Amino acid sequence: MADVLRVENLKKLFPVRRGVLQRVAGHVRAVDGVSFSIAAGETLCLVGESGCGKSTVGKTILRLQEPTAGQIWLGDTEVTRLDEEQMRVHRRQVQMVFQDPYSSLNPRMRAGEIIAEPLENFGIAEGAEKDRQVLALLEKVGLRKDAAQRFPFEFSGGQRQRLGIARALALNPRLIVADEPVSALDVSVQAQVLNLLMDLQEEFGLSYLFVSHDLAVVEHIGHRIAVMYLGRIVELAPRDRIFAQPQHPYTEALMAAAPIADPRARSARLVIEGDVPSPMNPPPGCHFHTRCPYAEARCKVEDPPLQEIAPGHVVACHLRTPAKLASAALA
Repeated sequence: MADVLRVENLKKLFPVRRGVLQRVAGHVRAVDGVSFSIAAGETLCLVGESGCGKSTVGKTILRLQEPTAGQIWLGDTEVTRLDEEQMRVHRRQVQMVFQDPYSSLNPRMRAGEIIAEPLENFGIAEGAEKDRQVLALLEKVGLRKDAAQRFPFEFSGGQRQRLGIARALALNPRLIVADEPVSALDVSVQAQVLNLLMDLQEEFGLSYLFVSHDLAVVEHIGHRIAVMYLGRIVELAPRDRIFAQPQHPYTEALMAAAPIADPRARSARLVIEGDVPSPMNPPPGCHFHTRCPYAEARCKVEDPPLQEIAPGHVVACHLRTPAKLASAALA
């Protein structure tokens, strides 16, 4: 089965301007050579610290921000080469659910109008058929039909996010980019929205690029997990494997830092010291070596490539090459 989305060596640099003449003094390397794919019906989760570039990846895929370099394929179409008019056609295939369910909705429009807007913009339905589809979408996301006449401020946070999901579904997309869609919600509501997303995925065969910093959330919804650090993917693996056997030191530290809902449980915690380096001036070699407790001399000068250490499990670390893992297993 062909991939719904394929990203190859994606880069996004933001110019930094200084002085009276606002000359470019450097670039922030927000996304620095990211590659991955998403199959039909799959959820790929992007996780990492704030500022690692995961949200920028999502916005660049939709071309809400233009990529600096790299290729983005939606099915068999390379969307990085499309002009504005051509891109409009392909935007029907990929939609976004934003982090803040209030600011992403027009406060002057009723819920029914918000959902109907993409149907009207793309000429999908009008009149009675448009109204029928709007009511069906409201019902599909767990909202009553009379919600169509209410404004966004009349909904709770969870209901507003359901409304945002209904708007994203209106165009029957193949891929939805969900940027921290439950981080602003209460824990009980988070579970409801996550279960809704999973039910919709099963019903419509949707693919998700799910951006989050919450490991408990991605463990619940993800099929594969990609861990980002300073603009790069440092580890990518199936969910069960990455939670059971994290290989990159940064992934290991993220897992160890996650809270455990058992006061009797004890876990060895890998302590990461120091601050995240500036993406404007990342360190040479492995970007993580300045904070890695296992760093060797090689890590400071040589950038580790992503290597497959097990089927579907890739990691960018000099300490986790296939040869070293094989020798450790024999020892």
